[in-house]
Amino acid sequence: MISIKNKLSNNKGIIKLLFVLFVIFQFNQLSAQDKPKKSSRLSRELGLADPNDSLSKEKRPKITDYRIISHLNDTTYVDTTLSIKKEYKFNYLRKDNFGLMPFSNMGQTYNNLTYNFENTKLMPSFGAQAKHFFFMEVEDINYYRVPTPLTELFFKTAFEQGQQTDAFFTINTSPQFNFSIAYKGLRSLGKYQHILASSGNFRFTSNYSSKNNRYQAKGHIVTQDLLNQENGGLQDSDIQYFENGDPEFLDRSIFSVNFENAESMLNAKRFHLDHTYHIVKRKDSLSKNKLNIGHIISFEDKYYQFDQTSSNSYFGDAFKSSSLKDRATLENFYNQLQLNYSNNIVGDLQFNISNDNYNYGYDKLVELNGTRITNRLKGNIFSAGGKYHKQYRGFELKGEFGVNVSGNFDGNFLKGTASFKLNEDIAASASLNHSSKAPNYNTLLYQSDYIEYNWQNSFNNIETQQLAFNLKYKNIANITVDLNTINDYVYFKEDETTQQVRPFQNNSTITYLRAKFENEIKVGKFALNNTVLYQNMQDDNNVLNVPELTTRNTLYFSSHLFKKAMFLQTGITLNYFTKYYMNAYNPLLAEFYVQTDREFGNFPRLDFFLNAKIRQTRVYFKAEHFNSSLTGYDYYSAPNNPYRDFTIRFGLVWNFFL
Repeated sequence: MISIKNKLSNNKGIIKLLFVLFVIFQFNQLSAQDKPKKSSRLSRELGLADPNDSLSKEKRPKITDYRIISHLNDTTYVDTTLSIKKEYKFNYLRKDNFGLMPFSNMGQTYNNLTYNFENTKLMPSFGAQAKHFFFMEVEDINYYRVPTPLTELFFKTAFEQGQQTDAFFTINTSPQFNFSIAYKGLRSLGKYQHILASSGNFRFTSNYSSKNNRYQAKGHIVTQDLLNQENGGLQDSDIQYFENGDPEFLDRSIFSVNFENAESMLNAKRFHLDHTYHIVKRKDSLSKNKLNIGHIISFEDKYYQFDQTSSNSYFGDAFKSSSLKDRATLENFYNQLQLNYSNNIVGDLQFNISNDNYNYGYDKLVELNGTRITNRLKGNIFSAGGKYHKQYRGFELKGEFGVNVSGNFDGNFLKGTASFKLNEDIAASASLNHSSKAPNYNTLLYQSDYIEYNWQNSFNNIETQQLAFNLKYKNIANITVDLNTINDYVYFKEDETTQQVRPFQNNSTITYLRAKFENEIKVGKFALNNTVLYQNMQDDNNVLNVPELTTRNTLYFSSHLFKKAMFLQTGITLNYFTKYYMNAYNPLLAEFYVQTDREFGNFPRLDFFLNAKIRQTRVYFKAEHFNSSLTGYDYYSAPNNPYRDFTIRFGLVWNFFL
């Protein structure tokens, strides 16, 4: 049954990817038909046309005209350069993963080496947090405005029988309307038994503005399916063979794992629309007032499911011996109405009211030891909030607040930020954030075919306060310091009686200090890029554990070659963190839990990379963890879950401007 599901999931991913490529091809054909006598820019980029033809003499759009718009309306533009930051982002997440410890296979989860307790949300999160590293939230979706069609193709090799691809296409059908379509797919078998990862993220976005710019709308449709085979890690009896570097076990598929009959799936779809109508629109910089109304509507339907063909003592006793299936669902319908007012003197003000209609739970009832565990948490939450923004003589002030005014979940947050830019080289900021929010749904209510994984809790809100400072001076220094206090922290840990994982609430205050230093030193064509993170945790109960020191250092060389036809970057990256009580992973819950039996860390990870840019194509080659056989086999992503051995991988990112 599991293998059939894997095939169906993979077929769906292939169908979606072929659909995206088909759309891209059709628009390329239409573009070519519009100008049959002139070579396209794509042809010139590929070297298939004479760069001195008639089209090349026409005025071409600038790269800054290809705009990327965030959900907050912050605008950047397409960046086709090759830099060390692009090297850090060339991974499954497609963003800098400093502070995250990857598992052995692509598409598996990450262990946290650091935490950020800044929060501006009022509702509990779904749970299954180990699956959400790959999940695209509303904040992860961008919108576009482009003068000509734009395509981006991403490819990277995986671990045994698979690859990762990400195909993206966007076009403005008119100056007023843009849409984009994209699909990110992965299949990777992995080196160990039963850890196949298969995922798909389909995105469709649209961006519209009326001719008089009074009405603006942006929206998206996203569907996501994230599948993992679960094996529970290496059996305890095999740990010695891994750590001793036994030659017979260098073929990692020989290791015995805790089970080979389970898989987990996170599946979701979301429909989102954010639109605004300007009642009074500022016509020039001398106008004093601007007034508009906004509306956000979002519907998300998601579920997390754990399937196992037969029960396993790893999770304790079960209600039944075969065909185990745990499935938690969440439907959330969100509406927000906004009133926005801007004045040259006062600044930008927003007042909003929101409603969350939520329905979380299971399709069955559980009675355990004479106690009935409910199957649903559902209701309506009404909240109110506001935002403020003002720029004045180099200072920038931002403020935001929100509070739940009715419903079953209390919650509130307050955030304020003050930034100052002394000149083009020096900038500083300070921020304060307070948050009170209910813990995740799966800590409040959980049902399973495994007896010890059934609970209904009434926890207090988690309360956090964060004071943060940032100072930046060119690339020479970027220093960030934040001090956090956390009360009533909710975490997962093994119950001392049952030896099974369940949620608990901490009864003491946690004080957490982070200091991060980033800089880059350049000498000629050589550069040293450094990121160093120091952390100090004051926690009497040891429920929140992080390494004291985490560092990433890259020494690299950059140069143009072949009369500047190619730009090359090559170097070595060191990743390292000190020993600490690393969290363990529970595949049934898709959550990490606290363990204080053994410390992990203190092993270096060295990567050699060779990257090149040819026109609009960036090619990446990397020898990952090439020191694995030299510095000892004590590298883990979580207890019983080894990190990756030495491997060679490559990939590319290719942009087309038609």
